[in-house]
Amino acid sequence: MQTTDPKRAVLQINQRLSLRKPQAEALRRLDDIVDLVGPAKEADIDMARAAVREVYGDLADATFEEFERDFPSVCFALATGVGKTRLMGAFISYLYMIGKSRNFFVLAPNLTIYEKLLSDFQPSSPKYVFRGIEVFAHNAPLIVNAENYEEGRGVRGTDLFGQEGAIINIFNVSKINSEARGGNAPRIKRLQEYIGESYFSYLSELDDLVLLMDEAHRYRGSAGARAIAELKPILGLEVTATPKTVGARSQPFKNVVYRYDLPDAMEDGYVKEPAVGTRANFNPKTVDEDTLERIKLEDGIHYHEHVKVALETYARQNDVKVVRPFMLVVTQDTTHARQVNEFVQSDEFFGGRYKGRVAEIHSKLTGEESDENAQRLLNIEKAGDTDIVIHVNKLKEGWDVSNLFTIVPLRASASDILTEQTLGRGLRLPYGKRTGVEVVDTLTVIAHERFNELIEKAKEENGVTRKLKQVTIGEGGDVPPSKPVSVSAPSILDQMLAQAEAKTEPTVVVADDEKASDAPVQLVAKPTSAAPTQAPFSFSTPEELKVARTVLSVVIPQLSKEVSSIRDLNDPKVIERIAEAAIAAQKPEEGFLPSITKEKAVAVAQELCKNFVERTLAIPALTITPQQQVSFGFKRFDLDMKSWNFQPLSNELMIQALRTEKTSRISSEDKGDTANRLENYIVARLIDYPEIDYDAHAAILYDLAGQAVTQTRNRFADDDEQTRSVVRGHAKAMAESIFSQIKQNMWREHTNYRVSLTSAFGELRPQTFDTAGTSFIRDFKTPPDQKQEIRKYIFTGFVKGCYQYAKFDSNPERKLAIILEKDSSVRLWMKPGPNQFKIFDNHGAPYQPDFVVETDTGKLIIEVKRQSEMTATEVLRKADAASLWCHIATQAGAKSGEKPWHYLLVPESDVEENFTVSGLEAMHTRAPDTDLLSRYIFDEPSVSGEKKSALCV
Repeated sequence: MQTTDPKRAVLQINQRLSLRKPQAEALRRLDDIVDLVGPAKEADIDMARAAVREVYGDLADATFEEFERDFPSVCFALATGVGKTRLMGAFISYLYMIGKSRNFFVLAPNLTIYEKLLSDFQPSSPKYVFRGIEVFAHNAPLIVNAENYEEGRGVRGTDLFGQEGAIINIFNVSKINSEARGGNAPRIKRLQEYIGESYFSYLSELDDLVLLMDEAHRYRGSAGARAIAELKPILGLEVTATPKTVGARSQPFKNVVYRYDLPDAMEDGYVKEPAVGTRANFNPKTVDEDTLERIKLEDGIHYHEHVKVALETYARQNDVKVVRPFMLVVTQDTTHARQVNEFVQSDEFFGGRYKGRVAEIHSKLTGEESDENAQRLLNIEKAGDTDIVIHVNKLKEGWDVSNLFTIVPLRASASDILTEQTLGRGLRLPYGKRTGVEVVDTLTVIAHERFNELIEKAKEENGVTRKLKQVTIGEGGDVPPSKPVSVSAPSILDQMLAQAEAKTEPTVVVADDEKASDAPVQLVAKPTSAAPTQAPFSFSTPEELKVARTVLSVVIPQLSKEVSSIRDLNDPKVIERIAEAAIAAQKPEEGFLPSITKEKAVAVAQELCKNFVERTLAIPALTITPQQQVSFGFKRFDLDMKSWNFQPLSNELMIQALRTEKTSRISSEDKGDTANRLENYIVARLIDYPEIDYDAHAAILYDLAGQAVTQTRNRFADDDEQTRSVVRGHAKAMAESIFSQIKQNMWREHTNYRVSLTSAFGELRPQTFDTAGTSFIRDFKTPPDQKQEIRKYIFTGFVKGCYQYAKFDSNPERKLAIILEKDSSVRLWMKPGPNQFKIFDNHGAPYQPDFVVETDTGKLIIEVKRQSEMTATEVLRKADAASLWCHIATQAGAKSGEKPWHYLLVPESDVEENFTVSGLEAMHTRAPDTDLLSRYIFDEPSVSGEKKSALCV
């Protein structure tokens, strides 16, 4: 088997699997441990233990004392939701790539995790743990499990021809437990004629078997521990979120070589942010226990419904799957669970709205009820048919889901609530990463009577969360008690046509709250008395309306790719083709009467196109294509080592941190392998940086390391012993200094980009908003009762807006809307929805501007920020991207006579009603980076004003 250099393997796996920071660090430590231990069948356990203890015996994130098993076994304690299964995939990839092992045994503590592992190790799975690993691309690992091992797969090889490759055995611990029922040996330990021994014995005799233990705290019992010991692996890799034994007298693991706790995962954004919720202005001591439970359940549902609407809104705005949330209720015992179940499914609880939408899970359920609820629990992320899950104490490992957003613990202590077993069930992010939308990224615990206690306990130095957000429910709180409302707002033109089709006066339509089930209230955006109604179309017959709808929904979106300007829609020749295409698209079976004449269809198309041009803010779609491959490297340079004064280390150097007073020690004694070349010590540190590729940059790395060694040797008059001591002891510090200079001497080929206009204008798709109720919809000229609550409101009453409804993030944004409506130079404006623009900053993050405005002379992207944010790195990064986009859009539209684009970054202090748009433009227009402008080549428009390509419907 061809092997890969270990450091190279770590770098490749990091890049291919896109490992998160804690996963990458765990893999780096495995590489270190393999080097320290030298896993082998007859390895010296005492020597291996001493080697690992010396490095990982006293670190802030490691507490290694012993292996706790008869073979080298180390634990990686990673918080729930960080990605332990992917980490196991990285471990297997590494050990296989370096030639250390091709036989692996993955142990699961229960059936739930066993089935999850089987799925994740299959190439067809969307969560396949080896996706991107080159050595497994054409020869995927053979998976042997409890259902197929008797077929002899694991003995024959990875295929029928005995080809060598990775073999991964995945078993539930019960399948190998030596204490089987009735005193009989497990099937895996019984004689298999085709190999002359049991499959278990065959595995235990392998000289390269590596054991991976998922949820490792479940294997410290006597029976499980004995079965594991009998496998005689060369190395054990344990992963768990809770590195301590189970039971009343739990003990911490003594073999932890890396610990990444829940607070770290929260701070780094890998899991949801926990919050604690209570009712505003409520004293829980004023009510009895039963009443308090009812209030908590009701407030939990208020928050749950709030989350449901927010999730649906986010999904619509970002074209992603809709996440169906549920609420978890933690009860004291099975009797309590049954009482709660009966109450929440009764007519007393929100009029029986949640009948049939509750799952009760605990060990005393039997028969069909148990099977049904267990299946519902397994499918809870996909089905969306469960609003409430009631369970007793802790749910078993392996059941952590991404659609749990609300937890209601009943009769639970603060210590119980803040355990990872409780919070960990719902910390997984629904979209795999933080979205920036607070509700989507938050897990909230409703705990009225424990609110202050939880806040204080979370502040403790060892608190599982360290800090919690605070959420209040009720009047004046973050989540009002009213029924949430989801508002769908089409563009003004779409709305005008819908009015003509409905042939009714515009009204606000709200679903009947008494008849609504779990669905949020849907409010259809139609004009209210606060907003002027647009002039109706002159056409009104079913035939004419059918043609108009086809023109708006089918023909114009396609035509946007065929014309060079939105103004071309008023060209008589284009209108004639539009009418022909609309007639051709009609289907008699849909009720269209073919009696409409071409002249009438042309008249309809002309009127619709005229209104479309007048009411649509044309945003071009640009395609930007790099013209050559981006490459980079490092120039040869002389190191600046004037500040270097490294000295040979004594046998032990003690370092003490001032703040924590924690001490660490650095030893210079030569232990283990010695590098043949002193430069290797420095190069080995340099290639740890992800920007450096050893294969591509080896020459310059050794040149720079050679300069460092030469300078050191000269300082010590060619004393090889002192030179080696300095280089080896300070290689990391030397590498850090060298790398900082390498970055200053980096070269990158400038890439030219070709810009083409793929669409003259985009469709103004419907926008979706959520709010706390119909009382939170008001005229934009009226400020909210409390300015800090502005995000709860939906505003209307616009004349120049492309949409009738809008939401504002701040009161200055609302004031800017007033300025835009009053300014006579403004033709149209809108708050763009997600994906309306294709603007990305230099980190690849999408940018959604605050406002887009069309005036008599130009088009503007306007961003409103607090004065304190005007120089923030992220704000300036997005401003650079948007100003460059404006320049590109201006150049692309210049030949077709389009108005120029400009980007405005406006401080809130300048958004006052006495300002004008031209005044803001004069003060706050941001020019693009001139260094980048010459690198863009602009294509000719695909279609000129005179030449139109044929339309195909």
